[in-house]
Amino acid sequence: MTDIFDELQWRGLVAQTTDESALREALADGPITAYCGFDPTAPSLHFGNLVQLIVLRHLQRAGHKVICLVGGSTGLIGDPRPSAERVLKTKDQTAQWVARIQELVQPFLDFDGSDPEVAHPAVMVNNLDWTAPLSALDFLRDVGKHFRVNQMVKKDAVAARLNSDEGISYTEFSYQLLQGLDYLELFRSYGCTLQTGGNDQWGNLTAGSDLIHRVEGASVHLLTTPLITDSAGVKFGKSEGNAVWLSADMTSPYAFYQYFLNTEDASVVALLKVFTDRPREEIGDLARQVAEEPFRRTAQRTLALDITTLVHGAAAAAAVQAASEALFGKGDLAALDEGTLRDATAELPGGPVTIGTSVTDALVAVGLVDSRNAARRAIGDGGASVNGTKITDPEQLLAPEDFLHGAVAVLRRGRKSMAAARLDRS
Repeated sequence: MTDIFDELQWRGLVAQTTDESALREALADGPITAYCGFDPTAPSLHFGNLVQLIVLRHLQRAGHKVICLVGGSTGLIGDPRPSAERVLKTKDQTAQWVARIQELVQPFLDFDGSDPEVAHPAVMVNNLDWTAPLSALDFLRDVGKHFRVNQMVKKDAVAARLNSDEGISYTEFSYQLLQGLDYLELFRSYGCTLQTGGNDQWGNLTAGSDLIHRVEGASVHLLTTPLITDSAGVKFGKSEGNAVWLSADMTSPYAFYQYFLNTEDASVVALLKVFTDRPREEIGDLARQVAEEPFRRTAQRTLALDITTLVHGAAAAAAVQAASEALFGKGDLAALDEGTLRDATAELPGGPVTIGTSVTDALVAVGLVDSRNAARRAIGDGGASVNGTKITDPEQLLAPEDFLHGAVAVLRRGRKSMAAARLDRS
């Protein structure tokens, strides 16, 4: 076993553990079996969840056995939020989301033993398999018996809800029993002795370790990771409304790449440690470049390319990198495939423009200037372009070939102001 705990700690992936020295020893003496659970409370995971997949990935590559649990039963209930009760999803919708998330996590771990550097294939489980057969009486007798209400109400989210006007339903209050049962079941069936999760999940995680101790008389381990927050200090997540999704149909690869390309200098080195496999020496050199040559944004480009490759694959990452460079004048926009061009221009301001419109009128129509005179001045000063080609004639008309893939022409005023002239077919 490699000294995986030190590696996780250096990468900023350790917030709390039940007993650090005991966990270090267990990892060193391994292999051990670890698991993390993912609830299908949305049709995709977000990049906050990616932290847990990366922890499992590190553990698997270090020679340990890992289990990925997708919560078909816990997803029907929902982890209590501090602010308000969740809206329950139907069983059919939850089952569909379970299938989506199971497919989504496949690329991050080796489930079939095809990676020669991985000693143990990962295992995928669904907690509905062991909770669905339980009767209410069996659940209360065999699981509920071992929980104390006076301890349950001390959990942060539960306490916050109890002190609110809305209160908390018995359904969400029982969530921690279900999660505790998961750890007990995996302990019994797979010898699992480590559960990982975000630091805000500490209360739910201890429900499982406490249950195993009471029922089996065994001590098991917990490890939480620090929460990844945005520049305002807000946790990324489905409930916060700022999620960067892992599914391409919810956050396009281009938008995903751009998000990390725009990482602030103060955060980029920490994110490089968490989300890339770059070694210490290389990250140290990138940190030096942030300090000495921040204008080059080498660290941000490295982070964006690596994490987009990890989530969306090398081909998609190369395509969106080319699109990003082309939009900013360092590549050929016409060479972009239709999907990448669509994603790259989706967030640009703009408006509908017809074939045969003058560039002068088009600049006004998409909002890059506020008048035809201002448009003429921009063209006269050499500061206007269509798809990266400088315009010198204010009366030049937009031709069909200017609308790339028959859809959009990218107009620019100056170095930084861009807009999309979207073909009006009406």
